Amino acid sequence: METQGVSVLSYKEKDFANFYCRKSGKPVDYAFQSPKEAAAIIKAKRDFGLTGGILIANPVPEEDALSHEYIDGLINQAIKEANEKDIKGKDVTPYLLKRIVELTGGKSLDTNIHLVVNNAKLGAQIAKEYALLCKAERGL
Repeated sequence: METQGVSVLSYKEKDFANFYCRKSGKPVDYAFQSPKEAAAIIKAKRDFGLTGGILIANPVPEEDALSHEYIDGLINQAIKEANEKDIKGKDVTPYLLKRIVELTGGKSLDTNIHLVVNNAKLGAQIAKEYALLCKAERGL
């Protein structure tokens, strides 16, 4: 993504977060520590006229995260089953998501719901801080 001008940032973690675990083992360009810091990075990129986006990884809350060992085994099982059933193309993702929910007894769905709520909360906090930075710049 970086080669396309997309900066990859993470909230408080040096690893890119995935859907079920806090860390993926894949590093990010930078880990910011607060919504205000993220807003300043976004504003600086725009102020300098840099093109490309910014991808912000926000880890699932610790109390809702699943372990890599647990979820990776189930994901691999679901992929194997999809291949055995010859599920392809646009049908793969819905099958995998449904099967992973079944295999985890609903834990993966709960984790994803907490992740969505956490993402919305952080996004709103960053937007607020960005608006305050822009307002201050205009002397308001």
